[in-house]
Amino acid sequence: MYKVRQIRDITILSMFLTANILAGGKNLAPAPSPVIPVPVEIDPIPIYIGLGAVATFINRDPCPCNPDGDDLEDTRYGMVARIGWDFNQYVGIEARALKTFGDDAFSETKHYGLYLKPQYHFADQTNVYGLLGYGRTEVDYTNGVLSSHNTSNGFSYGVGFEYDLSSDESEGDYHRAFDGQGDQEKGWGLWIDFQHLLSNDGPMHTDNNIVTAGVTYDF
Repeated sequence: MYKVRQIRDITILSMFLTANILAGGKNLAPAPSPVIPVPVEIDPIPIYIGLGAVATFINRDPCPCNPDGDDLEDTRYGMVARIGWDFNQYVGIEARALKTFGDDAFSETKHYGLYLKPQYHFADQTNVYGLLGYGRTEVDYTNGVLSSHNTSNGFSYGVGFEYDLSSDESEGDYHRAFDGQGDQEKGWGLWIDFQHLLSNDGPMHTDNNIVTAGVTYDF
């Protein structure tokens, strides 16, 4: 009788312990492994566009009829547009076009060109670059009585600076290592540069240099 009672007590105790373990089993189960998010890959289009203002500074030899006269100088203002493609963090290509506007008191300039753009970013938001390429420059002169047209095709060069205004708040990884550095991050930016357009030979020798500045958008 004693043994039967002992077996019964052991059975009851076992059932009680089993019920408690089952009831609190969720506390005894192993902790789930943390979920590690996979970073989103950001693959922007390496194209940028820009629109800005231009100032042209023209210096022309005096008329051959008055070789001892002073050089003719003029400053004009207008608009410039550009579009470019970044091959990598060091080299891009850029096309640009510009035109000045005024009352035709002396000279007006039009220019179209395609340029290799060596560049280097020395901070996360700044980029310096050069322009080396081929362009066509047209300068129309008028003094109220006489007018002339000067066209030159050839080598053109320049140097400039870009500043990135955008703020990269994404948690992704750029597909290309250089994206997100300098002015090669999606968003708005500013630029300013100096460029030499025209320097022709002959009796009507003309130098045409410009300064451009404006706003860019990187896609």
